[in-house]
Amino acid sequence: MSTATTAASTATTAAITADALPARNRALPLGRVTQLRLVRSEWTKLWSLRSTRWSLLVAFVAQAGLPVLFAAVKMSRWGQMSPADRASLNSIDIAGAGWRLSQLAIGVLGVLVISGEYSTGMIRSSLMAAPKRLPVLWAKLGVFAAVTFVTMLIATFISFFGVQAVVSQHHIQHTLSDAGALRVVFGAALFLTVLGTLCTGLGTLLRNTAGGIAAFVFLILVLPGLVEILPTPLNDQVNEYLPSTAGTGIASVTNHGLHLAPWAGLGLFAGYAALAIAAAAVGMLRRDA
Repeated sequence: MSTATTAASTATTAAITADALPARNRALPLGRVTQLRLVRSEWTKLWSLRSTRWSLLVAFVAQAGLPVLFAAVKMSRWGQMSPADRASLNSIDIAGAGWRLSQLAIGVLGVLVISGEYSTGMIRSSLMAAPKRLPVLWAKLGVFAAVTFVTMLIATFISFFGVQAVVSQHHIQHTLSDAGALRVVFGAALFLTVLGTLCTGLGTLLRNTAGGIAAFVFLILVLPGLVEILPTPLNDQVNEYLPSTAGTGIASVTNHGLHLAPWAGLGLFAGYAALAIAAAAVGMLRRDA
């Protein structure tokens, strides 16, 4: 991880800073450090890390394959299921449920996108190559968000069609034109994308891989369990405003008793991500690299 990060940062820093050299000392065309060039630099660094490929592969398999496997298991037990269980089985919900595992891979990768550079000290090279600090952060967030969204959207489409093919033997399949189907497919990808940017913000704010991952696990996995300890109905009232609960409603057609509408919940989740990114931006401006 450290070696790959160092090599990637060194290569991309050299590419960016070459623009500042006199024309006689470089072969590159005359130019300046632009946001586009920063984006290209972050793209190179992102794909230079083995952790990127492995994490995205795990997330992709979880998002595309696990719902199909779950649907196959359910269909194999169809004869033992009660009429109530059969009636409650929704193939759209099953198709979008892969986020439950893929969120771990995306969250960890979101932290690593920037914490790896802080751990090796190569973030200094990245910031020295750019005239301002924040464009580097925007480039990292933009590249990672785009890669996550496209990858997870493809995986969710595969999951949707795979699940519908499996459950068609008992005629409970749906199409993309059915109510809520497209919202779940795009919503699952959007949830994971926002989660990834939230974790990148945590990694930037804490500047430590272990600390960033710990904060992500606490916020998404541990905090909901702690809220359950609260007395009823206070626990239910607080739970629906937690990041994990608010954000995941978009990936399901079943309301689960929540008062927040799917898009409102995603908006609240995006607000949490924006807050983390804003804090990270302030920290990047005020603290030394």
